[in-house]
Amino acid sequence: MQRLFKEQAALIAASDLFDANWYQHAYPDVEASGLTPLEHYCQFGSALGRDPGPAFSSSAYKFLYPDVAVSGVDPLYHYLTVGEGENREKLVDKGLLWFEQSLPFFPLSVVTTNQLEPSGNGLFVTTGNDPHFIFDVPAELQQEGWFLLKTALKMPLPSRVKWYFSTNNGFNEQEVFLDLVRAGSWHCRLIKIEQAQDSIKQFRLDPTEQEGVLLNAEVALCKLTPSQALHWLQSIQVSYSEQSTQEWLEKLYTQQTENEPLLALAYQAYQSSFLLGSFSYHAWQIAFERRVRLSDTLISEQLTEMTNTPLISIIMPTYCPPKAFLIKAIESVIAQRYPFWELCIADDASPEDYVKETLLHYASVDKRIKVVIREKNGHISAASNSALAIADGAYIALMDHDDELAEDALFYMVQAINKHPEAQVLFSDEDKIDQHGKRFDPHFKPDWNRDLFFSQNYVSHLGVYKASLLRKINGFRLGVEGSQDQDLLLRCLLHITDDQIIHVPKVLYHWRALEGSTALAASEKSYTSDAGIKALVDYFNLAGLPKVEVTSAFVSNTYRVTYPLPDTLPLVSMLIPTRDKIELLRPCVESILAKTHYQHFEILILDNGSIEPETLTYFKTVQLRDERVKVITYNHPFNYSAINNFGAKHAKGEILALINNDIEVINPEWLDEMVRQVLRPDIGCVGAKLYFDDDTIQHAGVVVGLGGVAGHSHKHFPRQHPGYFGRLKCVQNYLAVTAACLLVRKSVYEQVGGLNEADLKVAFNDVDFCLKVYKAGYRNLWTPYAELYHYESKSRGVEDTPEKQARFQVEVNYIRDNWLDLIEHDPCYSIYLTRSFEDFSVKLN
Repeated sequence: MQRLFKEQAALIAASDLFDANWYQHAYPDVEASGLTPLEHYCQFGSALGRDPGPAFSSSAYKFLYPDVAVSGVDPLYHYLTVGEGENREKLVDKGLLWFEQSLPFFPLSVVTTNQLEPSGNGLFVTTGNDPHFIFDVPAELQQEGWFLLKTALKMPLPSRVKWYFSTNNGFNEQEVFLDLVRAGSWHCRLIKIEQAQDSIKQFRLDPTEQEGVLLNAEVALCKLTPSQALHWLQSIQVSYSEQSTQEWLEKLYTQQTENEPLLALAYQAYQSSFLLGSFSYHAWQIAFERRVRLSDTLISEQLTEMTNTPLISIIMPTYCPPKAFLIKAIESVIAQRYPFWELCIADDASPEDYVKETLLHYASVDKRIKVVIREKNGHISAASNSALAIADGAYIALMDHDDELAEDALFYMVQAINKHPEAQVLFSDEDKIDQHGKRFDPHFKPDWNRDLFFSQNYVSHLGVYKASLLRKINGFRLGVEGSQDQDLLLRCLLHITDDQIIHVPKVLYHWRALEGSTALAASEKSYTSDAGIKALVDYFNLAGLPKVEVTSAFVSNTYRVTYPLPDTLPLVSMLIPTRDKIELLRPCVESILAKTHYQHFEILILDNGSIEPETLTYFKTVQLRDERVKVITYNHPFNYSAINNFGAKHAKGEILALINNDIEVINPEWLDEMVRQVLRPDIGCVGAKLYFDDDTIQHAGVVVGLGGVAGHSHKHFPRQHPGYFGRLKCVQNYLAVTAACLLVRKSVYEQVGGLNEADLKVAFNDVDFCLKVYKAGYRNLWTPYAELYHYESKSRGVEDTPEKQARFQVEVNYIRDNWLDLIEHDPCYSIYLTRSFEDFSVKLN
């Protein structure tokens, strides 16, 4: 074997295709390894799929010659010993862009449009929820096979688009190709057409389902050979798969059969990447971790500059963990690049000898590791307290016995402590890790979100606490095992303020997903839910709120916190602006009157110039039929902010409800729930869960910064979807909620000056209002327990004239000029989630 290695190295060294200087410069870890470039390439670089020089691409060679990929032979060595003699090509991978630019694309012509009206400057405005373009396919391309559709979409945001193709039988709605098209740049989508020869006549592009969007699309089409299709898939696979190119190829080679060849398998994986919520965590790790990893030198320099480098005590209770994962957990602590730590392990009387032996071994080789062996099993809270008792650090980090820390977990926590010296509690993002070490299911968290925490323990890992705070509350409490970490933080909340809880937006903790672990599924440990309810009930009792009720919610280990209504119910004044549109107004008002359980309300219909006889008749009859309904005339040009401010002055209620005239009640308890929430002294605006008429989400909170200004959370998700980590089923704080159904105390409304009728007459006035309330010190809140339909914008129409578009842009500029800090960072959202879509998908740039 050694002789063979020497022969291979000698042959590679003699070849002008191996460039030692280029190799060392291209891969900086070579110098650190202490090996020569040639030694490193032969021992490691080849196996890692690295190129030996600028004139030879290992990945391209293996791609073109599958027998090389299967054999495991170094591509350059194969070329030198076999390939060159067989006249195989030595390849330089010029990249995906070069490949796409070299293809013969045919521009497609628009032959018809639907719900798209010309709006000047070559743009269209969408006028309904089914806008689409139809393109003719050139005769020479009307065939089956592999195609690249190349699209340039001009619109304000990237879009999840749909493609359909037409056969001799017309368009088939069941044959749809999903795609994600970035705004303003060319984008390619691979499509396989399996119909009969000469049957493909047209393509249809559905760019959006929203009204009032300015857009245009250019489309070109190219026919590919199967080998070109496979090459294209191989070139872009890293953007959606969880594997390196080598792993991707090897997996496909082992899976392929006569019925499912390599290309078919690759295409299946590509197609699945367009499913809702799918993304490549592998690609994310490359973009946000590997490319920004700090060098050891930089870590050392930053530590020298820090004014506070505290000792961090990591407490780890153990009880019979699998030995391999216990070792990995301990090793992940030893690998920390922040050196000032101690690992305090308390074994809870594990019956297996290997646990004690392993712990004592590590304690003997690293003096920073302390071990206490409990004589009697007391469960996790008692064991955690035993570990806490031997901790000397100024801060305490919590870690389970089979999980892993990221190598810079402690460094980034201490970095945050230096930036926020007031911090009492810190927490990070996290992911899961399987038994093979593969990371998956990352949880990109918002900053501290008090009401979301009451709904679920999203804080979880990695948690770091001021040691003095934990001693003040006497550490972990017995009797809440299963939710002991949640209980710990709840009891801390009684002694700290919200601004002392700091979120570190980095994935610093890898939660082991094994059978029986709540990392794998919350339902794996049903007792945790009961413990969580007890922890919350006890917290509210200690907080002076004994009448608060806590029950299990829709998703495992989530909770519904129900606040009490006062004995004397406050009057709610519902403000409903309208101008005719009786087909919307009547169902709105009648559903409120007929379905609402909370009865102490008044409805103020704010009439902005209705003239239709049916509307005027309804005004009279509804007021006669129910004395709680009043029609108040507002004879001024349409100004949504001014109309509501006008209505607020006439309102007799302690609570104002801003209601669109295209709202319809679903659940009778909607107003009870919203009143319960809005009466809490620290809550400002309360928003509801609103649906389109197809039972998909219209509003589930507003994320500031989406699309450059603001957008709705989880828009178009199915009604029963749990949302991102259950957030569609949890009460939580958002910076803003829509005024289509918004409750606020009248005193708060007046405190911030109501809606801005001077600068925001139509759009974004609700966002601006909510942000004013937030800046005044209140938390805005969204609840899934108030459900209504919202037939969005049907009463006002779309931005379909130059005047409306100009006004809309002015309002956009106003929001950006006044709220840029929150647009750039919404604390109720994650910096790693998209700002282009409303689906909580992960961004990759």
